[in-house]
Amino acid sequence: MITDSRMTAFINSLDHGNTPFLDRLEQQARKDRVPVIRRETQSFLKTILEMQKPGSVLEIGTAVGFSAILMAGATAPECRITTIEDYEKRIPVAQKNFRESGYADRITLLKGDAADVLKTLSDPFDFIFLDAAKAQYIRYLPDLLRLMRPGSVLVSDNVLQGGDIIESHYAVERRNRTIYRRMREYLRVLKDSDVLETSILPLGDGVTISVYKSGYRANMENSVSG
Repeated sequence: MITDSRMTAFINSLDHGNTPFLDRLEQQARKDRVPVIRRETQSFLKTILEMQKPGSVLEIGTAVGFSAILMAGATAPECRITTIEDYEKRIPVAQKNFRESGYADRITLLKGDAADVLKTLSDPFDFIFLDAAKAQYIRYLPDLLRLMRPGSVLVSDNVLQGGDIIESHYAVERRNRTIYRRMREYLRVLKDSDVLETSILPLGDGVTISVYKSGYRANMENSVSG
């Protein structure tokens, strides 16, 4: 637990929640042990989207479609959302949820490994939400930067690893050390990047928000190797 559980419960108690459809979807996902973004992260996403008013959104990690539907509801009708998922069993569930939510005409689901799918995309996005395999964040970053432009926002979820990120390498369970090492590298690269302004927030399981700076062009190799 990164933040005090009582404080988190208090903050969440003030939240008005989502639509009945999303509430049912969240309950079912948690029952099925499918990860969905935490209530405080949901509120954060809706606030950022209301501020930025993006015309295009890219999500990496669809799962059952909860966050894509949430973002569709928090953006204008003309906003188009592209989401990527490679877990075959969840794809038809997500597509069904998109239809039932009424947002199927605004959400495009791309099937496949995100590292491969991202390379097929060329048009920049106004907003990117990264919530996929944590060890792969650093691998995705060059293409994410390529798909951003001045003013674009990248939000990355679950970056503090339940607090393990601040521990010694030897204090982390051996099976989690690769994720630990790669996530620390990812955070360092975000903070050191010349093209991004990044804030790391102890929200949920840790969130970063990165804004592509005005006056810069994406330079993947320099940003990631720097």
